Amino acid sequence: MPSPPPRGMTRGGSLYKGGRILFSSDECALDFYLLLTQPTPSFSRRRKFSVHAEPALEQNVMASKRIQKELKDLQKDPPASCSAGPVGEDMFHWQATIMGPSDSPFSGGVFLVTIRFPPDYPFKPPKVSFKTKVFHPNINSNGSICLDILKEQWSPALTISKVLLSICSLLTDPNPDDPLVPEIAHMYKTDRVKYESTARSWTQKYAMG
Repeated sequence: MPSPPPRGMTRGGSLYKGGRILFSSDECALDFYLLLTQPTPSFSRRRKFSVHAEPALEQNVMASKRIQKELKDLQKDPPASCSAGPVGEDMFHWQATIMGPSDSPFSGGVFLVTIRFPPDYPFKPPKVSFKTKVFHPNINSNGSICLDILKEQWSPALTISKVLLSICSLLTDPNPDDPLVPEIAHMYKTDRVKYESTARSWTQKYAMG
């Protein structure tokens, strides 16, 4: 609660300064006094924001440096059948291309994958999802991928290059015991011919052309 203005500050409903009347009412005089004596709220808010923003900014800079290094390494030594890079100038949003492995029903297909890096990368995994439709027990209709290194097995030592190679391996060897789509996992286990035929059909429809 603000302290009242000092005595003598208001006289006859007016605020005096150097013998001159500044305000002609007690209400205006009090408003002016409070304006002079109270801290500026916006400054306090800016200061708090600045204190909290500094660590986040440092994390963002660290993530950006790491992502740029990975991009350089990918361009120098790209993984087999894969490529990746930023979308426009946004280093935290990439698009990757995966060629369907020749020893799988996805052979001949070109699959687009979206990669989004969190601000605290590489301490948190990137969000990776298929843009191209895939008939697979570990990839659902939204393009989400059930892959341990993108969840609890993630390590800062991993890179996007290793992630893309792991996805290629997953296309060749699905994991029906940890499925994202149980119906496809059941088909994979009980009728492999039908699974491969359907996966091949989807590849021709969505990943070729």
